[in-house]
Amino acid sequence: MKKFVGIVVGGGPAPGINGVISSATIEAENEGRKVLGIKGGFKTLFNGDKSSIIKMTIDDVSRIHSRGGSLLKTSRDYPKKLEESFSTLMKTLRSMDITSLITIGGDGTAYMARWIEREADGEISVVHVPKTIDNDIPLPGGMPTFGYETARHIGVELVHNIMEDARTTGRWYFVNTMGRNAGHLALGIGKAAGATITLIPEEFPDTKISCTRVADVLEGAVIKRLSMGKNYGVAILAEGISGRFDLDELSKYEEIRSDESGRIRFSEIQLARMMKKFVTESLSKRGIEQTIVSKTIGYELRSADPIPYDIEYTRNLGYGAIRYLLKGGSGAMIVFYEGRLTTVPFTEMEDMDTGKTRVRLVDINSEGYDVAKEYMIRLKAGDLADSSTLKKLARAGNLEMTEFKERFSCVACD
Repeated sequence: MKKFVGIVVGGGPAPGINGVISSATIEAENEGRKVLGIKGGFKTLFNGDKSSIIKMTIDDVSRIHSRGGSLLKTSRDYPKKLEESFSTLMKTLRSMDITSLITIGGDGTAYMARWIEREADGEISVVHVPKTIDNDIPLPGGMPTFGYETARHIGVELVHNIMEDARTTGRWYFVNTMGRNAGHLALGIGKAAGATITLIPEEFPDTKISCTRVADVLEGAVIKRLSMGKNYGVAILAEGISGRFDLDELSKYEEIRSDESGRIRFSEIQLARMMKKFVTESLSKRGIEQTIVSKTIGYELRSADPIPYDIEYTRNLGYGAIRYLLKGGSGAMIVFYEGRLTTVPFTEMEDMDTGKTRVRLVDINSEGYDVAKEYMIRLKAGDLADSSTLKKLARAGNLEMTEFKERFSCVACD
């Protein structure tokens, strides 16, 4: 009886997926193992769709490592009757003689990998390859998840162009970026591009915040730029900020939808557009006319051709995944750290309180974040304490000094 290595991709696209598929398939074939690619992600397995499970050879994958997207496509589908459909998933894997499985994905896919490995009870060895442009999986040594560096690189190029347009036309741009739980991508783009200000969910630790609080931070930045004689700027906003809003308040301004797994589609909430409305209306009430343009960048980044960093990185990970399985390994995530391939057991990835994969957040107490914040143009506590600076800000904001201080003291940072 033939025994196969299966490869499945879950979650959203990320640059470098094909690099993992390619290197894993080549190494498996070189070691005498046959590979089955599961097209369409876990949805195929939940549906018991064997026709979408294809044999893959070196010829099929030898030149795909530098291409974006996913040869095997992907999905986020979670059926309503999950327990029943998971039983179908396991039966499908066993019926195809898959005894080793490589899962490629983010936190949701890692959760499925743990479940399959636990349910298989030794019949199917499982290794997970972490990917997400959100960079929110806790890898050792702060290593990025694959796809992040490419997404940041392209995001920076886009923001550079937007910044030049802002300067040329005298406009502000409010730009959404992806990152449903963490602000790594937004901060990485904003810091490298030199955006005027970047806001991430981690700097709002309260469980629920008002929409106006975020708008006030942005309005403060606009006014500070005006006090400096500049009527333009670019603000980068991580989509995860929407997750900090009270949903009842948010639903007044945006339609809230869920994806296939039941999670709110923060990427479809027009955070930048909503903030533009708040800030524009607030400024207009005081006779300040400022053009603000809202824009979202995200889908442009996910299926891009990977930059050399992610090409090399994913070739390491795909190779490492097969070597780990061939040595009899199972129940771990493959990582590349300090020049070596190693693994993180599934038990160390799990949040014991929720059962979900642990999330890596931006450490707002780190020096890296301090540097990013230092180069932003935003209201600071010192601005309100210095009478000369406060006078300029109040004049630019068309408020009395006492009014300005009262209005913006709650959003002025240290």
